[in-house]
Amino acid sequence: MGLGMMAQGKQQHNGQATGLREALGFIPNLCTGYALLLLILAAELLSVLLVVANSGLRDLRWAELGLVSFLVQWVVLSSASILCYLQSYLARLGPMRAGLISYAIVLVVTMICSLGGQWLLRDIGKLAIDWWQVASHLVIAAVLAGIILRYLYLQQQLQKQQQAELRARIQALQSRIEPHFLFNSMNSIASLIAVDPQLAERQVEDLSDLMRASLAEVGLIPAARELQLCRSYLHIQQARLGQRLQVNWQVQPLPEALLLPNLLLQPLVENAIKYGVEPDPQGGQVTVQADIRAEVLELVVINSLPVSDINQPSAGNQMALENIHHRLAAHYGVAASLAVDNKTDQFKVSVTIELTACLAQSRPRQS
Repeated sequence: MGLGMMAQGKQQHNGQATGLREALGFIPNLCTGYALLLLILAAELLSVLLVVANSGLRDLRWAELGLVSFLVQWVVLSSASILCYLQSYLARLGPMRAGLISYAIVLVVTMICSLGGQWLLRDIGKLAIDWWQVASHLVIAAVLAGIILRYLYLQQQLQKQQQAELRARIQALQSRIEPHFLFNSMNSIASLIAVDPQLAERQVEDLSDLMRASLAEVGLIPAARELQLCRSYLHIQQARLGQRLQVNWQVQPLPEALLLPNLLLQPLVENAIKYGVEPDPQGGQVTVQADIRAEVLELVVINSLPVSDINQPSAGNQMALENIHHRLAAHYGVAASLAVDNKTDQFKVSVTIELTACLAQSRPRQS
């Protein structure tokens, strides 16, 4: 699938450079606002369940529901706060030790909250500690905590597996080079050595630049660097195709802090030549556009189509677009999108990325 794929050498993943969200630790990160909202909703549903199971729906008393909800919310939120604070420590432990510590924390918090609740209610009839009630709370917490912690652990393992597969997929997409391109480039260089040594030298430099980028770690690079790699690829193809390949650059100045996935544009340009220019005896034109509009980065690659191929994109082209789509989703999530327009005599691929997402990737991530 182009230079976006090179099957040589072993590469190590750089977590900060890729921008992928790591799944670390025994359970998912409980320090986010989204996790806090889910915990509050889950605690409230659990409170309703406990009250209904105890007194029935017909005899449901709102005062009892309020007291149970107050106790459950304190247990859930306090346990989550402690687990959030200890997240880095638990991540360094094995699953068994981390699970036992998390389980013990929930039980200790439950006992403290149960005793604290009885202490708060001592002025309305509770003069002594009801240890049976504390024991009941602990039994309920023990059962529910075991189930919930086990569920969170399995969810975390699934997320880790998915992210590992995603990293492996991105590495595969970026770590191979199409043999035909390499052979054609080498043949072109060999034929130019005697005719035009300077152009042959430039071809070697461009090819070396592309090979170096293909062998680099999976990650994000400055937008200017990505555009330069695209130019290097087009220099090689122009030397091979001559006047049959016309290139139209429409690139506006981009912020230096703007980062893009390594070799994002090159596969799109490669497919534009392979499926749009090469099949046409008269050749064709490839247009590369880069601009920022309304706080959105827009990258566009347009190529002319042979008459026989209009509105009939090849399977190889679709595979490349799918790979680019997966890479964008991995790095930017919903902040990036890919669109295709092939309703005319041109094939147009548009990549849009929210500018804040591009710039946010350039800031160091905290471990």
